[in-house]
Amino acid sequence: MDSDRTTAQPSRTNALKLRFNENGLEAFTGPEAIKLLLGYAGVKDASGAATRLTQAGAGRGLRALFDAPEEALVAGAGGSGALLVKVVKALGALYLKERLIGREISAQPGPLRDYLILTLGSERVEKFVAVFLDAASNAMGVEVLHVGTINQTAVYPRVCVEAAIRRRAAGLIFAHNHPSGDPTTSAQDRLLMGHLDRAADAVGLTVYDHLIVGRGKVFSFRDEGGWRMERQSETEKTRVPQPRKRKDRP
Repeated sequence: MDSDRTTAQPSRTNALKLRFNENGLEAFTGPEAIKLLLGYAGVKDASGAATRLTQAGAGRGLRALFDAPEEALVAGAGGSGALLVKVVKALGALYLKERLIGREISAQPGPLRDYLILTLGSERVEKFVAVFLDAASNAMGVEVLHVGTINQTAVYPRVCVEAAIRRRAAGLIFAHNHPSGDPTTSAQDRLLMGHLDRAADAVGLTVYDHLIVGRGKVFSFRDEGGWRMERQSETEKTRVPQPRKRKDRP
């Protein structure tokens, strides 16, 4: 009986591989996609591992897999399975990051948000990220500037500005995650954004947006009108004062 189970599992895995080779993932269910991936890691009970990981994550497919905590990955799929999942996720993040470079971000934020959701959405610690833009708003690079509790004292505006100057950036997009998965803004978030915005403005850098990343979604201060992202440089600095009307004496 045990030998039948041993031979049945590789047979099911090979069947999934053949289906993928012929038609891709279009006809796969979420758990089947997980089984396929774990099969390449040599996980003996890929079906059971897929069920355990789905239960541990938030969803039924790859989102459940990629969002699962590391200890759940190891418990559900073993060390080799957990390592393969991490490698695949990292490769996906690298691909999305490479797609960003050279792309005009401020008017087309979708690719950046996809990247941030994948890399920050399921993080259990806070991370603060800066996206550096050139004068045409094209992405030049992405850098994690702080890991840990994020507030106006932990994230030093000087560090952010110096990083932008080193890269000769003209603009910035700031982002950080909420480990709770809820991207709702807090008073502390707004205080931090204010410090960063003023520090950037003082050296002529444009802050295009502040993003808060949750599980599967992103809050944009700019989209919601909750923060004035761009400096008032062109409008207010060039405004011509209007002469006051003189009152005629009676």
